Amino acid sequence: MSENVPLPKAPEIWPEVTPYWDAAAEGRLVVMRCISCEKHYVHPRPFCPHCGSDHTEWCDAAGTGTIYTFTITDRAPVFKVPAMVQLAEGPIMMTAIVDCDPASVEIGQQVSVAFQPTEDGPPLPVFKPA
Repeated sequence: MSENVPLPKAPEIWPEVTPYWDAAAEGRLVVMRCISCEKHYVHPRPFCPHCGSDHTEWCDAAGTGTIYTFTITDRAPVFKVPAMVQLAEGPIMMTAIVDCDPASVEIGQQVSVAFQPTEDGPPLPVFKPA
């Protein structure tokens, strides 16, 4: 990011998402995985949204995906390309596309995870063109 763009504010970290932000601080993207049905999901919860099992765990994600949808905005103070990215593991996560000309972003484009520093907390997972 350029020098004159402010850093995003750090997220509020709730206890159930601590492993997610700890991993981000280490430069890793993690998602939840159901041990029973083996499906992955992004939003942490104590049960699988697919089968209802409470046998879940955090696991490392590949850190790659495809742009599912996006928009371009000049009004955002930090991220000009908010997007939804479908991860290689299947779930779709809200994020931002960075390190590119916004006009070059396309639905279906391959992306890889990067980590954007915040003002006073763990970095935010964002994506850049692969």
